[in-house]
Amino acid sequence: MHIHILGICGTFMGGVAQLAVDSGHKVTGCDANVYPPMSDQLRDAGIELIQGFDTDQLALKPDMFVIGNAISRGNPLLEAILDQGLPYVSGPQWLAEHVLQGRWVLGVAGTHGKTTTASMLAWILEDANMAPGFLIGGVPLNFGVSARLGDTPFFVIEADEYDTAFCDKRSKFVHYRPRTVVLNNLEFDHADIFSDLAAIETQFHHLVRTLPQSGLIVANAAEASLDRVLQRGCWTPVERFNDPAGYRVTGDDARGELLLHDPEGKVRRTVWALSGEHNRANACAALLAARHVGVPLEQGLDSLSRFVNVKRRMEVRGEVRGVTVYDDFAHHPTAIATTVAGLRRKIGSRARILAVLEPRSNTMKLGTMKSQLPDSLREVDTAFCYAGNLGWDAREALAPMGERAVVEDNLDRLVDQIVIAAQPGDHILVMSNGGFGGIHGKLLAALAE
Repeated sequence: MHIHILGICGTFMGGVAQLAVDSGHKVTGCDANVYPPMSDQLRDAGIELIQGFDTDQLALKPDMFVIGNAISRGNPLLEAILDQGLPYVSGPQWLAEHVLQGRWVLGVAGTHGKTTTASMLAWILEDANMAPGFLIGGVPLNFGVSARLGDTPFFVIEADEYDTAFCDKRSKFVHYRPRTVVLNNLEFDHADIFSDLAAIETQFHHLVRTLPQSGLIVANAAEASLDRVLQRGCWTPVERFNDPAGYRVTGDDARGELLLHDPEGKVRRTVWALSGEHNRANACAALLAARHVGVPLEQGLDSLSRFVNVKRRMEVRGEVRGVTVYDDFAHHPTAIATTVAGLRRKIGSRARILAVLEPRSNTMKLGTMKSQLPDSLREVDTAFCYAGNLGWDAREALAPMGERAVVEDNLDRLVDQIVIAAQPGDHILVMSNGGFGGIHGKLLAALAE
């Protein structure tokens, strides 16, 4: 089959493209911004890429057009496909029908931690010689790629609640039909497509309704929103984590300690490279999901001692003159707070954290959660915010932080302010869900000078 993918350079659609090639299909694709690193990965896979959405692409005559969810009505190529009655399908539906059908799908859903938890789960299965396939919205450094077909029944997928396509406003994860699912957490996000938390809870219940009786739901016991979802109706066994009387993970960030507690009071120990309560919760969820497909808890815990975090999750980009620069994907107040807290526990109270924030996600750009930012940054010594292209006043939003907040509309001026403030021993934590104008490299270069 020849498929032509509209919006191919997004992480998800790029992964679909790689899986299609590995399955023996011919793949071409187009996007508005064809640039590295995704463009290089796709070309290395032998995929022809086209810049833009010109209707001349109809001449390729693929068997199927696969439409990414970044493609909206008014797109010239999409309009031509609709006018001519050509065959098309969404990315999640194509994936479900051509890759996931007949496999044991392990889905990881939740507002936060999907990428890290899915990466942990895939690595635990890999380390147990189960050779899973996977599609993850990041690059797990244990694998070096975001998608792999795999040659066993097991397939781990990051189960995103964002909508499927212009023609299907259900969440992507409804298409995946998992047998094992992690419900990590649930709070309001994606303000561009959801009106409130209740609307997201409805989509999560749509997912629950697709699970078989022989499956397993691994659910966060600390989340009232997930309880509300399950109370709407549940036909699948539920195993809970973050349960004071059940499965939970504790640890000491400074020592890299990880302790798994079970309902009988037994404690299993290992050491690992990650930090933060959120990552310990992610680990607990991954361990329970892996056990459902046959990996004992002790074995899974041992695998986590060799887990390398996902690219752009507290990734150290460099150290210059005693100043360490990190890159992190945090783009929601809760994620920002947990990331900062994890770093603080790891480095102690004496070292300084300089947080550098780009409010770039659709929800953040709308200003829906601007009032939560000061509290999410309470543990940093200084917060630097890039306010370019925002539709709200970042200075006003961060005013409760007083002199601890610096706001700049110009990226180069922001870099200058950070470098002036930085001292040996500081930790510069850069948080954005985009490339942030290459600020990490600019900071390291400026610090070196």
